[in-house]
Amino acid sequence: MVASDLDRTLIYSAAALRLAMPDAEAPRLLCVEVYQHKPLSYLTEAAAALLGELARAAVFVPTTTRTREQYGRIRLPGPAPRYAICANGGHLLVDGESDRDWRARVSRRLATEAASLAEVRARLLAAADPAWVLKERVAEDLFAYLVVERSLLPDGWVEELGEWAGGRGWTVSLQGRKIYAVPAPLTKSAAMHEVARRTGATRTLAAGDSLLDADLLLAADHAWRPAHGELADADWTAPHVRVTAEEGVAAGEAILRHFLRASRTRPERAARPERTRLNGLVGPGPEPA
Repeated sequence: MVASDLDRTLIYSAAALRLAMPDAEAPRLLCVEVYQHKPLSYLTEAAAALLGELARAAVFVPTTTRTREQYGRIRLPGPAPRYAICANGGHLLVDGESDRDWRARVSRRLATEAASLAEVRARLLAAADPAWVLKERVAEDLFAYLVVERSLLPDGWVEELGEWAGGRGWTVSLQGRKIYAVPAPLTKSAAMHEVARRTGATRTLAAGDSLLDADLLLAADHAWRPAHGELADADWTAPHVRVTAEEGVAAGEAILRHFLRASRTRPERAARPERTRLNGLVGPGPEPA
């Protein structure tokens, strides 16, 4: 089974493509998302072909923090995945519909293990300054985030909010221009394990680029992250997580090649590192000397 993040892992906006080669050598691109009548997200044509092969070789599960509506805009090549994970694990889609049993399990965990969204959102808004907040959003009634002018964000603000939220069962992370407040029980890894249980998958492969993907990568048997992104900026790693040599859309293509190669082999499972906290999220322990 393959569980992969989408944005800046497999698909890329024009600003994130990182086409550093001469124009005449740039790869051909396929648009996989249109928003407000404009092309938004791409992958290479080679990656599109690889994704079709991967869908035939393994259970491929798109795994995203996007809401269901945002995920619905994406048109990946190949057969439509039967399973998809949205809202950071809050929704498990089966044939395009949110699974009620999974949603009920998530709701029960959030009710017993984390403070309410209303409480955390109120603190988030009270602590934020309109001078640097561009937007405030609630995603699927599960978590909240701010879109900010990062250059104006005060030093230590995210860390201070994270300390407050941590005592209430929530995590806070800064990713690009977005500050996420997410309940700690709401994870991509839990949903990945549920799909593995339902499909009978005995080995899991994963990829992701952001801090919210850390738990997913740690939970997989083998994982990859691109050489760009929040995890790269934090120099995050683990013994069973490999880093691509490529950046940008070329990294997405490379990750698919790794997935396809690994899905056809049976390498030994790597040892797990100690679990520590990284910017409010689970991360690996220190590397051995």
